[in-house]
This record gives sequence, C-alpha cells and structure tokens, in this order.
Amino acid sequence: MKNTILMKTGALALTLLASSVMAAVSPQEAEQLGSSLTPLGAQKAGNADGSIPAWTGGLKADAAPVQNSFLGDPFANEKPQFVITAANAEQYKDKLTPGQLALLKRYPDSYRIPVYPSHRTFSAPQRIYDAAKTSAQTTQLINDGNGLSNFTSHYYAFPIPKSGVEVVWNHETRYRGTNYLRYSAQAVPQAKGDYVQVGFRETMGMPQYLADSDPAQTANILFLYKQEIIAPARLTGTVNLAYETIDQLKDPRQAWTYNAGQRRVRRAPEIAYDGPGTAADGMRTTDNTDLYNGSPDRYTWKLIGKKEMYIPYNNYRLWSPSVKYADIIKPGHINQDLTRYELHRVWEVEGTLKPGERHIYAKRHMYFDEDSWALVEVDHYDSRGQLWRVAEGHLVSDYQQGIASYAAQTLYDLIAGRYVVLGMINESKHGTLYDQKFSINDFKPAALRNAGIR
Repeated sequence: MKNTILMKTGALALTLLASSVMAAVSPQEAEQLGSSLTPLGAQKAGNADGSIPAWTGGLKADAAPVQNSFLGDPFANEKPQFVITAANAEQYKDKLTPGQLALLKRYPDSYRIPVYPSHRTFSAPQRIYDAAKTSAQTTQLINDGNGLSNFTSHYYAFPIPKSGVEVVWNHETRYRGTNYLRYSAQAVPQAKGDYVQVGFRETMGMPQYLADSDPAQTANILFLYKQEIIAPARLTGTVNLAYETIDQLKDPRQAWTYNAGQRRVRRAPEIAYDGPGTAADGMRTTDNTDLYNGSPDRYTWKLIGKKEMYIPYNNYRLWSPSVKYADIIKPGHINQDLTRYELHRVWEVEGTLKPGERHIYAKRHMYFDEDSWALVEVDHYDSRGQLWRVAEGHLVSDYQQGIASYAAQTLYDLIAGRYVVLGMINESKHGTLYDQKFSINDFKPAALRNAGIR
C-alpha cells in the first residue's frame, strides 16, 4: 500500500512538474500565427470601416530608393487626411492617450498631430517568423514573470500573449537586426529652444551573431550594447557598456563605464532602472531608452487589452538625411510638421510600482504597436498620481532589414516644459550599418579604455 501511494504521489509530482514547463500555447493555438494572425501575432484583418487595412505582408525590400543606408520614403507624396489640434482634440479623444491630450493642452498653439492614411508596413525575415512560432510553444515566464525559460529562439517571446508582462517581453525581445553600428544624436533643449547636441557612436552585438561567443557563457544574454560619446568635446571619451540579460533576477544587467577624465573602467550599477540617462540633464532615466528597457521586476503589469489609436507611424520624413537637427528641435517639442501619425491597433498595458520597490515613476501606461510589438506611446506618472512625462516613439519600418526602428524618441516633461529627443541619425555620415563582424572581445570591459581614448 505504501509503495502504491508513493508511486501515485511520484506520478502526481511528475505531472505537476511537467505542467509547469508546458508550452506557453498549444500547437493548435500557435497555428493561428500566419493564418488568422500575422506571423508575429497581430490581427491580420483590418477594422470594420477599413480605416485600418488588413496586413498583407508589409513593405518589400525595394519599397523606395536607398542611399548610403538611408531609407527612402514610400509615402512621400501623401498628405495628411486631417490634423488634430487643441481646438478639435475633443472630437478624437477616444483614440488619443492622456499624454497626447496633455501635450495638446500644454502647447495649444504649436503641438499638433497630423494624421495620414494607415499602412501596415512592418515585415520581418521568414527565419524570425519561424522563431516567433517556436517561442509561442516553448517560452515560459519564470521568477514571477521577471525572466524567461526555454527561450532558445531569441525573438518575440510571446507572440500570443496572455498577460501584460508578456507584452512587455515582446517589446524587449523583438528583432533588432544583426550586429550593427550607428551614429546618433540626442538633445535636451532649454525652454526657449537652445540646445547642445550630444553625439553617440553605438554598437550592438547579439550572441547568436558573434562567431567567437561561447553559448555556455552567453545563454542568459539578450544583447551586448556599447555607447561612446563623440560630441561635445567636454564629454568625448565617455564609454558605457551593458550586457542585457534575459533573467535579470538570476543575473542582473552587467554594466561598466569608462570616464576619460579619470582614465579608468568601473562597474556601473546605476545604468539601470531610474538611474540617470547618459548626458540627458536629468530629463530621462536609463529605462526610458527604447521607451522602456530592462528588468520588469519592479512593476505589476496589467493587460488592459487592444484599442485603436493615432500613433506615430511610418516616419520616414522625420528620418530623412535631408532634414537637419535644427529643423526637428524646437521649443517645447519637436517639429510636429515633420511627423506622421496613423490609426493602428495597439496593446494597452499598465505598469504599477510594486509595494516596497523604488522608482521615480509610480505608474507607466504603455501602448505597443500590434504589428511590430514596439512601444509607441508611454505616459509616466509620479508618486502623487500626476501625469509627469510623455514618451513618443516615432516608428519607421526598415523594409530592408525587417526591423521596427525609431526615427526619433521623445520624452516630454509636462511640468518642466522641457524634453529630450534621442536616436536621431539624420546628420550621420550613413544610416545604420548591419551585419557587422564584431567579436565578443569588442564588448569586453577591457575594450572600453581603447574606445574612450580622445
């Protein structure tokens, strides 16, 4: 009898263990990817009145001329269907975020939202679609949602999400291309519009594209990122390095910085969460980059659902090398005449700071593009529940690489009346260069000193 009980108990334990590592969705549910859903989990059909079209595969690689790695605008001849201003915002408020409405109210004479015809332009390589389908059936949350297990496919952890934190992980694990090099600019204008341009040389390496990386040592690394300040002269030589991990409770983000004045490399735990963003005059946190990055462990994430919204989309004009930074950077906010908004479906997620955790943002209200999983709008609230900062990610679909990129990222401080704009590449010598032959040694702390030599 005892042996029988032990055998049954053991069988039950094995069953429970097996259930704890079951696939995130069943094979039958995963078959929706590429049929009723896009290969990455968006609703393939358009909306009822046709203002959001069906997804038919996105833009092709030859959608527009490309010069010096700068992508041309496939929609250069289109005009806005209408423009949302402070005067008519009430008419469109059900498709605007509280942050957008606040910006219209804060800058009634200049902030506007030009709305263009909607185009579902995002596409990715077939191998990425295949990876997402694998992720759907294998990847699971661990450590209360703060890490991933069985995430061997590298991309889009939960293309058919069941919770808010899974949507956040899709943004963090979206396809960013192969190893890349880019030169970008950031500015933090004063209230009257004066600014100092900060220039960066950025490199990103993915373990799966670094030929000499050791899978045993990089299994928990999502990507490696190095940022070198190249302007202005007083900041030149500062270099930051970060290893973004998949389970940051098991292995927290590793970060180092090289200070040219001190001529030494040191660990930099402040490059995480609400640590100050690089050279941003206190106007953004580290986890404001990419609109959100890093471990989700300090927030409780509530999945509110999907809705239709006017969001920054297909911002090829704002990305153009014919546009100068002085054309973009204006008092109060960027030049909204250069921006483009479209009606799209978004996933809405609310992050609330957990009791006992610390962060300057007590709540983050997030909106993710359903086609690419990239964040496009984030409203940040302070500890008093007051709307404080509003982020916008001006999306572009890189139709050559199959990536959702940002022409610019903006973060507006409604209280201070200032903002930061980052990720601009307009005046760079070339666009972002992919397929770079980086070595794992290029992302070792020892390499920072060489990178920071003036």
